[in-house]
Amino acid sequence: PPPPAGQLSPPSVGAGPAPSAKGIGHCWRQGRRDRFPSLPSEPAQPSACEGPVRAMLRGARRLLPPQLRGPELALPRRARPLSSGSGTAGREDKPSSFLGTKWKDTAETVIIGGGCIGVSLAYHLAKAGLKDVILLEKSELTAGSTWHAAGLTTYFHPGINLKKIHYYGIKLYEKLEEETGQAVGFHQPGSIRIASTPTRVDEFKYQMTRAGWHPTEQYLIGPERIQELFPLLNMEKVLAGLYNPGDGHIDPYSLTMALAAGARKYGALLNYPVQVTNLNPRSDGTWEVETPHGIIRTNRIVNTAGFWAREIGRMIGLHHPLIPVHHQYVVTSTIPEVKALKTELPVLRDLEGSYYLRQERDGLLFGPYESQEKMKLQESWVTNGVPPGFGKELFESDLDRIMDHIEAAITMVPVLKQADIINTVAGPITYSPDILPMVGPHQGVRNYWVAIGFGYGIIHAGGVGKYLSDWILGGEPPFDLIELDPNRYGKWTTTQYTATKARESYGFNNIVGYPKEERFAGRPTERVSGLYEVLKSKCSMGFHAGWEQPHWFYKPGDQIGYKPSFRRTNWFEPVGREYKQVMEKVGVIDLTPFGKFIVKGNDSVKLLDHLFANVIPKVGATNISHMLTPRGQVYAELTVSHLSPGEFLLVTGSGSELHDLRCLEEDALKGGYNVEIKNITDEMGVLGIAGPFARKVLQKLTTEDLSDSAFKFLQSRHIKLSDIAATAIRISYTGELGWELYHRKEDSAALYNVIMEAGQEEGIDDFGTYALNALRLEKAFRAWGAEMNCDTNPLEAGLDYFIKLNKPADFIGKQALKQIKEKGLKRRLVYLTLETANIDPEGNESVWHNGRVVGNTTSGNYSYSTQQSLAFAYVPTELSKVGQKLEVELLGKNYSATIIEEPLVLTEQTRTRLQKKGGSAKV
Repeated sequence: PPPPAGQLSPPSVGAGPAPSAKGIGHCWRQGRRDRFPSLPSEPAQPSACEGPVRAMLRGARRLLPPQLRGPELALPRRARPLSSGSGTAGREDKPSSFLGTKWKDTAETVIIGGGCIGVSLAYHLAKAGLKDVILLEKSELTAGSTWHAAGLTTYFHPGINLKKIHYYGIKLYEKLEEETGQAVGFHQPGSIRIASTPTRVDEFKYQMTRAGWHPTEQYLIGPERIQELFPLLNMEKVLAGLYNPGDGHIDPYSLTMALAAGARKYGALLNYPVQVTNLNPRSDGTWEVETPHGIIRTNRIVNTAGFWAREIGRMIGLHHPLIPVHHQYVVTSTIPEVKALKTELPVLRDLEGSYYLRQERDGLLFGPYESQEKMKLQESWVTNGVPPGFGKELFESDLDRIMDHIEAAITMVPVLKQADIINTVAGPITYSPDILPMVGPHQGVRNYWVAIGFGYGIIHAGGVGKYLSDWILGGEPPFDLIELDPNRYGKWTTTQYTATKARESYGFNNIVGYPKEERFAGRPTERVSGLYEVLKSKCSMGFHAGWEQPHWFYKPGDQIGYKPSFRRTNWFEPVGREYKQVMEKVGVIDLTPFGKFIVKGNDSVKLLDHLFANVIPKVGATNISHMLTPRGQVYAELTVSHLSPGEFLLVTGSGSELHDLRCLEEDALKGGYNVEIKNITDEMGVLGIAGPFARKVLQKLTTEDLSDSAFKFLQSRHIKLSDIAATAIRISYTGELGWELYHRKEDSAALYNVIMEAGQEEGIDDFGTYALNALRLEKAFRAWGAEMNCDTNPLEAGLDYFIKLNKPADFIGKQALKQIKEKGLKRRLVYLTLETANIDPEGNESVWHNGRVVGNTTSGNYSYSTQQSLAFAYVPTELSKVGQKLEVELLGKNYSATIIEEPLVLTEQTRTRLQKKGGSAKV
């Protein structure tokens, strides 16, 4: 295990004499025989041509105590974790088994898995007052990945929402010892991420503006300050650092035991060793949990089983996309230069070297993330299951695999060259395809929740326990965390895809995080539209919930391919060309990735009236509707089309498919509504056609009257286009004249071809999602996940038009929204123009006023019509008036911004209406 703070190594590895200063090739042997008398006789001396790193690696395996070496899986041997200090501090002082004395056969919640995640959830549920919380662990607490984790804690996260999880976790860990009486071994020396290239400096500036509107302390610091904080650093290549005071490391074993003590204190039962042998869902939504000791009846299950989570999922027919990854780190003995320091070194993350390094007592601990070519998966566990009895065991170390990283660490921190490696840990951690965990209720199974796939479980444990507890007790997520939704994966997430993506994600741990990032391993999946083969060579594809969708299209002379940048890059001019195509002629876009559901039945109107804040459209009509949470936040936005009496087509964004479907299904079951809900996402293709000539092109292909009076805006009907059946909805996210055409996916290529052929005279062409985003922003159209989500209510988001508080149905969130309206809003969504230079906002940047951060952007782009940058932002109501001057921070510079009246560009429908009234038809 990682030696916790205050203890150097496992009990069988004494501290030993101080290492010599003769170099690493000598140091690894110095004192070895005294510490490990059972080790074989001294090996031959390294040859003169064998470098010091190679010598260190040759000997490191033999330096391991018996429980940390041997065959690939040392199953019979146990390596016990240590406390965070001398003696028994931080240790469980009760018997290792907590089974039998308080066994219960009923529970409100059963948590399966006793790592830090599961124990944190038990602690938070019990502390919040939930009775009958039972945690079941098959062997002992911390078994699996928790016990051997490196224990790093950081406020930093490149995403927006997970910063909240990290922040809460650290604040909890700071006070946990006082609350529970259990030492946790928490050190907070801060951390520094090192930039040694100009691109990294840009990345740090990019991250600074994303952190500015959060409470976390974060600073961009220069070389002098870095050397002051970390005097052992070789400053030769160091350009800047991202510094987070309060970061550090904690003893994972002690942390888990403190959470366990707290959970018991508040009434939770932690039973182990108890293996779950089967799960039986009951018709009323409750569960029977089978164990060798009896059956427990429970209202809900939470799977927190770590790398056993797949086995738990299989019991109920789910295939969780998880795979164990081999992660290694090494620990040195005392280093004189480290011992001489008066304060603990901050945790170092050398991003180009792809490793972390921290002080461990008077030595150092460092762990690398190898490239996807060199890293190792434990794929046999996916196909054959985790070996029976595996708990606190480790893999055979392979230091050759991390040689490049060790050399990088020695270059950056030269004192490592004289270090003696006393411990190497190679243990399993669990990865999901995109490196992020899966947290929340699972679609398709009632009252089955997960908190699985944690590659960084120690920093996530506190916040995720609180987040899930709040959701379970409050009936809705406490804040937006859509990126962790377990329902972001589907049937397309095969075992092969999971393995391929996990390799990529592990290897990309420290890759530069660009805006609009694309990762290409495992693509395409089996989920491709009927146009993929037709379009793939003509465009740059993006990945959306397993689908390939064109971002932008190539023309002769374009610089093609994926060229990421923090500034305008190779897609900027082509997107402007596509924008012009739609505004002046007619364009076609593949919208197949939309989530698509059919809802029908005797109670379909009743169900949707209860779910949506808008009125239910009449037969043949379409509207935009929002599902709200009980607190009045925006849970989802869907297009609702009433196809025939009692039958509806619901359409949502690609990333929201199963997220929204779960809510629909759950509310239908809870309310006992007589409805049928069918997910037709994979069966139906969607083509969008938009632009002033859209009607003219489609009219050539159908006998249906498509005139403005015959086929009005927001109407839907079944039509035939050159004998291809389609459901046509007159709507377009571009804000221009257009239709969305829903059809059988196998007809996509044929439909595309006849439309393109029919539009030759009108100069028809393709456009992608980048141009679509530019068009919708100029029309001031909101986007779910940006301008609205579970952190926002529809009134502050400016969605009043779609919210019918006066409709008779008592829709979810109605009463809360009335209270929000009565109390008044504290902030509003505003519409900004910016004067920038070769850079545009994209969302989540800090908004400044009078020298302080007052809000954040939600999305942004370049306005090709007015040739300036454009953004949505949330600011306090007192700063939300048209004409207000603000600033938006982009790459370390504040740019002047002005709130303007929305929209910047009138929609085609508004222009037509003005024209009919004799007004100006100017765009």
